[in-house]
Amino acid sequence: MLDNRDRKLLDLLQRDADIPLSDLAARVNLSPSACSRRITRLREEGYIARHVVVLDRVRMNIGTTVFVMIKTAHHTADWLERFRSGVADILEIIEVHRLAGNLDYIIKIVVTDIAHYDAIYKRLVSRIDLFDVSAYISMETLKDEQAVPTRYAGL
Repeated sequence: MLDNRDRKLLDLLQRDADIPLSDLAARVNLSPSACSRRITRLREEGYIARHVVVLDRVRMNIGTTVFVMIKTAHHTADWLERFRSGVADILEIIEVHRLAGNLDYIIKIVVTDIAHYDAIYKRLVSRIDLFDVSAYISMETLKDEQAVPTRYAGL
């Protein structure tokens, strides 16, 4: 069961995983050793899935985001496995979600420009039989939050 200190630790770590342990401990009113033990426990219990570095996409020259909406006429397990493996090794595809509603999937792709997206599109449709594909280019990111709310954890 998580307590408020655990949630605060998770909140602080997901916003800045490089925060020094002594600062982190002070912010949750723990000793550094107690704080370290809690972090280890949170990792072992699966609350901390991994540590990552968030890169500046503009500096990495992949500042264009394209959302691809997909409808398919196929809903078999075999097709889904081909779809999963078809998107898995395309590095520019950074998110894929199966949806409820009128669309079946949404894909988030990061690219250098529209010509780059076109190349990714051609790779994708050469691997998987799709019924309908629509692309939407993001003009501006209004919110890009990686952190998730911690207040629901362990309830």
